Amino acid sequence: MSSTAILNQKYTVTKEQISAYQTNKFIKLKEVLDAKTLGHFNAIITKKVNELNEVEAPMEARSTYGKAFLQLFNLWTHDEEIKKLIFSKRLAKIAADLMQVDGVRMYHDQALYKEAGGGITPWHSDQHYWPLATDKTITAWIPLQETPLEMGPLEFSAGSHAIVEGRELSIGDESEIAIQKKLKVTDYKHIIEPFDVGEISFHSGWVFHRAGDNTTDETRKVMTIIYMDKEMKLKKPSNDGQVNDWNTWCPNAKIGEIIDTPLNPILY
Repeated sequence: MSSTAILNQKYTVTKEQISAYQTNKFIKLKEVLDAKTLGHFNAIITKKVNELNEVEAPMEARSTYGKAFLQLFNLWTHDEEIKKLIFSKRLAKIAADLMQVDGVRMYHDQALYKEAGGGITPWHSDQHYWPLATDKTITAWIPLQETPLEMGPLEFSAGSHAIVEGRELSIGDESEIAIQKKLKVTDYKHIIEPFDVGEISFHSGWVFHRAGDNTTDETRKVMTIIYMDKEMKLKKPSNDGQVNDWNTWCPNAKIGEIIDTPLNPILY
C-alpha cells in the first residue's frame, strides 16, 4: 500500500464520539493516520517549511507569539504532495461528521513548528480572527510525530466554547493571563495529554486552547487543516484580523454570501 492510500479510506466516527465533540467542542481520535503516512509527510512538509520560513531572529529576541512556533500557511498551494494530505477525504469526512454538516470547505491550512526551546502557545480561541457567519468550523491538529507533554501538545478547556469573555483577545501575553484567570473560576476541565503517533485532535473555532513550551531538543512538527461548513457565509469583519483573513484566505468573497472562491474548495 502506498504511503498516501489511507488518506481516502473511510474512518468511522461513532455516535458517542460525535456526542462528545458536540459537548466539549474538541475530541482526540487515535489511529487516524499510520506511521508510514506520517513519516512521508513529516519529511515533505518539513522540507517545505524550511524553504518558506523567513524567521531569522534568535528565540530570545522574539515576542511570546514568535516563540510559540514557526507558522507557514496554505502549503497545499505550494506543493502537490502536501495537497494530498490537505485534501484527504478521510480527514474531511471526519470534520463533517463531527460538526454534523453535509460537507466542508477549506478555510486554510497551517504548519505549526514549535522549535526546540520554543515557548508556550497562549490561551486563545481561533475564531476571533475569522470573518465567518457561524461556529460551524473545525481544525484538525495533526502531529507529524509522537508528541509527549515535554514537546508542548495542544491543550483544551473542554466545553469552554460557551464562554464569551476572552473571545475578543488576540493571542499573546494578555490572552494567556486573562483567559487562564477566567477558566480558573469555571468548572471546565483542562485537558493536557500527549499525542500518540497517528492521533489527531479536532477542535471548534470558539473553544479555548493553548500549548506548553517545548523543553525537548527536537522540533514539535504539526500540520493543521481548518475546515468550515460548505455553506459558510462571510460576515462583516469585526476586527483587523478578520479583515486580513478575508483578504488572505477568501479573497473576493462577498459579505452575506457563501464563501466559494478558488482558495475555498469543497473537500467533502
